[in-house]
Amino acid sequence: MAVTKLEITSRHPFANGQLFGRSGGYELLSGTAHYSVDPKHNVNSLINDIGLAPVDNKEHVCFSADFHLLKPIDIHKGNGRLLLDVPNRGRPRALKIFNNVPDSASELHQDAGTGFLMQHGYTVVWSGWQHDVPPDPNLIRIQVPNAITSDGQQITGKITVSFQPSLDTTTQYLSDRNHIAYPTNNLEDWDSILTVQDYEDGPTTSIPRAEWSFNKVTGQTLAPDPCHITMKSGFKSGKVYRLTYSTTGCPVVGLGLLATRDIASFLKYSTDVDKNPCVGGIVRNYAFGQSQSGRFLRHLLYLGLNQDEQNRLVFEGLIPHVAGGRKGEFNHRFAQPSSLSNYSANNLFPFADQEQVNPHTGKTSGLLTRLSQTKFMPKIMLTNTPSEYWGGHCALIHSDATGFTDLEHADSVRIYYFAGTQHASGTWPLTRTDTNSGVQGMHFFNWVDYRPLLRAALINLDQWVSNDLKPPPSKYPTISDMTLVDPNVLSKTFQEIPELDFPTYFRRIHHLDFGIDQGNPDFMPPKIANPYPNLVPMVNQDGNETSGILLPAISVPVATCAGWNTRSIKSGGQGQIIGNIGSTVPFAHLKSERVTAGDPRLSLEERYGDKSDYLRMVSIETETLINQGYLLREDETNLIEDATRQYDSVGGHTKISMPTDN
Repeated sequence: MAVTKLEITSRHPFANGQLFGRSGGYELLSGTAHYSVDPKHNVNSLINDIGLAPVDNKEHVCFSADFHLLKPIDIHKGNGRLLLDVPNRGRPRALKIFNNVPDSASELHQDAGTGFLMQHGYTVVWSGWQHDVPPDPNLIRIQVPNAITSDGQQITGKITVSFQPSLDTTTQYLSDRNHIAYPTNNLEDWDSILTVQDYEDGPTTSIPRAEWSFNKVTGQTLAPDPCHITMKSGFKSGKVYRLTYSTTGCPVVGLGLLATRDIASFLKYSTDVDKNPCVGGIVRNYAFGQSQSGRFLRHLLYLGLNQDEQNRLVFEGLIPHVAGGRKGEFNHRFAQPSSLSNYSANNLFPFADQEQVNPHTGKTSGLLTRLSQTKFMPKIMLTNTPSEYWGGHCALIHSDATGFTDLEHADSVRIYYFAGTQHASGTWPLTRTDTNSGVQGMHFFNWVDYRPLLRAALINLDQWVSNDLKPPPSKYPTISDMTLVDPNVLSKTFQEIPELDFPTYFRRIHHLDFGIDQGNPDFMPPKIANPYPNLVPMVNQDGNETSGILLPAISVPVATCAGWNTRSIKSGGQGQIIGNIGSTVPFAHLKSERVTAGDPRLSLEERYGDKSDYLRMVSIETETLINQGYLLREDETNLIEDATRQYDSVGGHTKISMPTDN
């Protein structure tokens, strides 16, 4: 098998030996997974540059990755289901999503949260796949070889790095979130090009090469550095910069896709009791990925990598979450897996699961083309929020590339839209500052917790796979019922709401041409053609959405909850949408407050009368979602508690103050 060894370096009881119902106690195993793959095998042939990777005496490509395995101590007490949680920039997400483990907790140590996954008997595995995750004991990474030329030389080529500072600065690191950067191979490379835009898709201005250099400022010292650039006049907050330069050293990034496939296959199929700690205990494999990791799963599907080297099915079901219509920089030369640039390989056609014609090229393709009509087609649940629509790409998973027609999705696919939420599940306590980037929003971030919908989705996926019990029908906005519209249609509704800042610039993606071979780009940066349509969900007079799955926070609201937010004055770039961040704009408590503010949205007093009336309506909406199968009964209390907290915060018990420091 492709996994030659699981080198276990630590093994200890999970959550201080806590017992989880029929599953009993859990243990956490950590260490290194060692891989050996055949570069000539047909299922591996789509991994870019795999034919240029060094091989061993068996003509196989070898690499290794960190792994963590959370399993019942007695594997046979589990439910026989493996959940592979694709790490997001080296960080595990499943326990925070499914178990409600707080962000402040160290996910892979002693906090089991609600214990949801354990109570249901799931085995969970995390395996490194991203080559540029920095060395850190708390991060999960992979070590892959560099591609080399036929005469043994390292590969040289062009790379484009994009960044948008949230504070004015003179020095910029050439990677996202402190990941390992591609260094310039020539500190005096005067062919490098630096450009700036006032906003994404705005007019581009080239910055003269003499005004910046490959240097790093530390204190009062300016020193040459291949991974930083410095500009004396400074990089301005909110502006978008792009640097194209030459680098040497080309990791075979796509091996991360094989690592993900192969560890899941190994844990399911290997019968070697000395090597596989899950022997005989796994009968179904599922995969979950959030954001970058969800895009990773879409890329895995696109390449058809749901069969192993023995031609066996790997995953019976997948949940690519908040991935929208994107894939990623996961399988091409000099790839930057954490890049969020709209001018990157993240945004290449196709977007929808079913085949359609690309209007820019005339070529036909679909996300599932390679898997369709094969025995390796899994069940798939695509779950998204408004943030992915306002990012300019999510509507493309269920509408054609011209923006005029709804598309049908495959029988093996469900599309669930979580109305009125944001990319990451609700933010509480309310804040306006993103801890990852430091960017501040004009409004409080979105507070709707959608995690109960994902817990139900996982259980429904298992029932679909195991018992052929059909999950609830797809729910998402459509062109035909006029719930999917041009964002300009919504401007009047939002602009009438006091203290709400509607975007000036909308995000959208374009057709990109990297050259004949998209895996080894001929053009860097790519040639940019016409944009694809950027459609967003329709809203009512309150600014709340009307399609998809409506949690009580949206169907019985105390605030306008949107999937977009705009950059504050302090973060620069006014009028621009903050990527992946939503908004919460509370209603007035009393009618008199509403009238004084000129707010067209009814106050709590006018809507509900009192708190008990409000909670009665929340209970009705919750019960409806449970009966429809979109929520689990065990989450009913969570929804009522969320609603109570939100009502109290708006209704005066823990009164929130509106932002004043924009």
